[in-house]
Amino acid sequence: MKKLKLIQQIHEAGVVAVLRADSPAEVVAMAQKAIEGGIKVIEITMTVPFALEAITELSKKYSSADPAADNYAIIGAGTVLDPETARATILAGAEFVVSPGLHRETIILCNRYRVPIMPGAVTVSDITAALELGVDVLKLFPGNLYSPSVIPSLRGPLPQANIMPTGGVNLDNLGEWIKAGAFAVGIGSDLTKDAVKTGDFSLITDKARAYIEAFQQTKQN
Repeated sequence: MKKLKLIQQIHEAGVVAVLRADSPAEVVAMAQKAIEGGIKVIEITMTVPFALEAITELSKKYSSADPAADNYAIIGAGTVLDPETARATILAGAEFVVSPGLHRETIILCNRYRVPIMPGAVTVSDITAALELGVDVLKLFPGNLYSPSVIPSLRGPLPQANIMPTGGVNLDNLGEWIKAGAFAVGIGSDLTKDAVKTGDFSLITDKARAYIEAFQQTKQN
């Protein structure tokens, strides 16, 4: 039941912060600022040096148990390329796993431990293969290669596919992706680039609030 609950929570949250940084301390600070701004689903990429330290620290501080709690957030791992890394992130506290590509053994491992796995898939063949392996959510990556219209096109023959575009999603097109049927959207560098450039991480909180407001407005209309 926990796996299904997490998937539903991610869908309801709508916005996933995909965070990359040069150190675990920096990515933890980014995550905290994003959470303060209302983004409650955080993906720490394994490209961050000592990323497991950041995942452990965040998973100890935040909990997915009660969406009404002050410390509510869902912490996951991204850029997971193999089952060994997937297992390490799960042991570190990651509650979901994201991969840029479709890797059978990684999916099988995550299914074994009932952890949501979101592999990258861009073709009907990829999506079909992922569904046959029991994948619940597919990552459309890089999203900037496509327009939002790709989602209804893919879901025409595969209406059961839950698709989350990542890469290229911004405040100007978030509403289009959600209206097109996106399960959720992943926000990468657009969330953090100004903060990194200026050193003012409060800008992440401001940008996170803007994303959440855009998502909520789209869902209400």
